[in-house]
Amino acid sequence: MSKQGIILLNLGSPDSTDVSDVRRYLREFLMDERVLDAPYPVRWFVVNCMILPQRPKQSAEAYASIWREEGSPLILISEAQRRLLAERLEIPVALGMRYGNPSTRSALQELLDQGVDDLFIMPMYPHYAMSSYETAVVHLMEAVRELKPDLKTTLLPPYYQEPDYIEALVESARPALEKGDFDQLVFSFHGIPQRHLIKGDPSHKHCLQTPDCCNTCHPAHGTCYRHQCAMTVEKFVLTMGLPKEKYRMTFQSRLGRDPWLQPYTDKTLEKLPESGHKRVKVMCPAFTADCLETLEEIAGEGREIFLEAGGEDFEPIPCLNEHPKFIDFLESRVRAWQSGAYETAKATEPAYVAPMKGL
Repeated sequence: MSKQGIILLNLGSPDSTDVSDVRRYLREFLMDERVLDAPYPVRWFVVNCMILPQRPKQSAEAYASIWREEGSPLILISEAQRRLLAERLEIPVALGMRYGNPSTRSALQELLDQGVDDLFIMPMYPHYAMSSYETAVVHLMEAVRELKPDLKTTLLPPYYQEPDYIEALVESARPALEKGDFDQLVFSFHGIPQRHLIKGDPSHKHCLQTPDCCNTCHPAHGTCYRHQCAMTVEKFVLTMGLPKEKYRMTFQSRLGRDPWLQPYTDKTLEKLPESGHKRVKVMCPAFTADCLETLEEIAGEGREIFLEAGGEDFEPIPCLNEHPKFIDFLESRVRAWQSGAYETAKATEPAYVAPMKGL
């Protein structure tokens, strides 16, 4: 009989706030061709000659501002999610990070050592982007091909508009929103370069090129991060009953000079007070666990930007983290997999997750 196992995938974190550890982490992260999608020589020069000489020290200070006594918030929260899910199941659950530790390869090996030959892959990304969901899955499948090419694998698709994911988001945010003491709810999603949308569009003629492309039905939506973010917001506000004038969607975390998805979160927070929106709450649905981008960039820098611009009240809403409704969601997807609801794929199939193919 086969033995089932589960692997949760997330982005990762440096091993510590030491500059050397942060530099090592940033090098692995930024040299990923799905993050900086330039030819290798260009990517190598940009990372090693333009970014790494200065950025690690700045990033180390940012990580130090959110670091817990036990370690990285992202790793600790992700491990708690893994443990809570495992407590509801009778099969092993491992946690792997795309960059840093615990590595994806070590998590896979942990499961293989327990005899797992039927694997359910659960990316902790609700939305599809080649720099998050795609790279995490492709990286895992490379390890599968090396360690056990005949491993049976099944992938959880992006769940950006699944009703129980939306319900988990709503219930986690409800304590902050039901009081109604805010002028604007800002949905801040992690940004990506605009060119990534075009690369992920199989037609190369729809995303950012068709008027109202996110709301015009097209096959590109299956891998369109912007469309999927917009659908999450649409489903959330419909469920929560928020009027259109009470919310907006923005994108954070730019890198480089090329245009990224807009509007930008920091620029929006800077302008909101002058338009009379002085009480703001911010939530980050692209993240299922609080991390540097939510705790330092939004709760720290975002708050400072907003208050210095004349804002009066700023409240960041925590990510899903260990919320029972989110663990319910994860468990429900495992049960669906066990009942045969998802298609399986082999590690030898090159089209397993490969929107970059042929680009």
